[in-house]
Amino acid sequence: MAVNFPSLDPAQLHPVNGVTLGWAEANIRKPNRKDVLVISLDEGATVAGVFTSNRFCAAPVTLCRAHLQQMRLSGKGIRALVVNTGNANAGTGEPGMRHAQQTCEELARLAGIAPEQVLPFSTGVILEPLPVERLKAGLPAALANRQAAHWYEAAQAIMTTDTLPKAASRQMQIDGYTVTLTGISKGAGMIRPNMATMLGFLAFDAAVSQPVMDELVKHVADRSFNCITIDGDTSTNDSFMLIASGKSHLPAITSTDTPAYAALCDAVTELAQTLAQLIVRDGEGATKFITVKVEGGKDLAECRQIAYAIGHSPLVKTAFYASDPNLGRILAAIGYAGITDLEVDKIDLYLDDVLVAQAGGRYPAYREEDGQRVMQQSEITIRVVLGRGSAHATIWTCDLSHDYVSINADYRS
Repeated sequence: MAVNFPSLDPAQLHPVNGVTLGWAEANIRKPNRKDVLVISLDEGATVAGVFTSNRFCAAPVTLCRAHLQQMRLSGKGIRALVVNTGNANAGTGEPGMRHAQQTCEELARLAGIAPEQVLPFSTGVILEPLPVERLKAGLPAALANRQAAHWYEAAQAIMTTDTLPKAASRQMQIDGYTVTLTGISKGAGMIRPNMATMLGFLAFDAAVSQPVMDELVKHVADRSFNCITIDGDTSTNDSFMLIASGKSHLPAITSTDTPAYAALCDAVTELAQTLAQLIVRDGEGATKFITVKVEGGKDLAECRQIAYAIGHSPLVKTAFYASDPNLGRILAAIGYAGITDLEVDKIDLYLDDVLVAQAGGRYPAYREEDGQRVMQQSEITIRVVLGRGSAHATIWTCDLSHDYVSINADYRS
């Protein structure tokens, strides 16, 4: 059950000039479902990405990093991305690396490009061999049906336990030129990106130099996909990619110190936040969308540390599922977050507009019926004021329900 998930009209997903998308049903894990996606890029595009920090990262993540580095050195550029669902190709050792490489080689052969110009991505079950022959057999169909308008189908093709496809699109004016941005994401469980099972692909038609793209993707990830959690588990396959096709008439952006970059950065960040929040809204078994804001900290790191302690707490999350204002659990999570010099007698806690705790203790005028009123909402904000500085951080999470256990217990069946 997705929480206030916005309706998605495929016609509102704008094509991005220089980018085409095609899909296939290759029976990677289950029949009669889209499970292979190919994204083709015209020559001249620039690509940048951030990836999981999990040391057991999947074979395609390792190969993506290598191919991006090779393309930076050669200057040739990435020309295609290939994604399969149903199998993560993680925990597969040397055979998994060979299968990822074979996938790139086959797509390169069919598309007439170099294998190093292909970036592979996988998502699904860990510790199982990738059925690479099925994947390779699906590539011709994916190439054959490529279209610039296939963003909705692309969003469907990367789903695993997602209940709905996740996509968003914008058009904006920069210096009088129209710039188009469209992106897709997937994920519903094993979500606590730290790279940045979650994938995100966002393309726009502005021209951006490689050094600027490398800065942009980190900036955007830290304010979007790195601010979500469903269960606190960092996947082996997390990847977020930015694609600049360079087909807009806007002059190329080659510096981060320009108004054009600032405008583009804000637009890309906003769209990435939308895609990231869609993952939380469709979290496995989620019934409530929760925003956690921590303010008044010494630095960003401690604000995020406290926010994630709250967002990861099973006791906090189950209380929200039950609409039970057992809000001492939030104070406990703040206390064990690991900030050793935290002055608890300076902390205020709000639940939406309701002041719950002040100066580290229960606010005298707080009434449980006020907390109950907020807890029954489908969208809730937890606000923590630390009273020790000016830093702040926001993350997005969801509650923890019976369905989360059922979905993950039955995931492979």
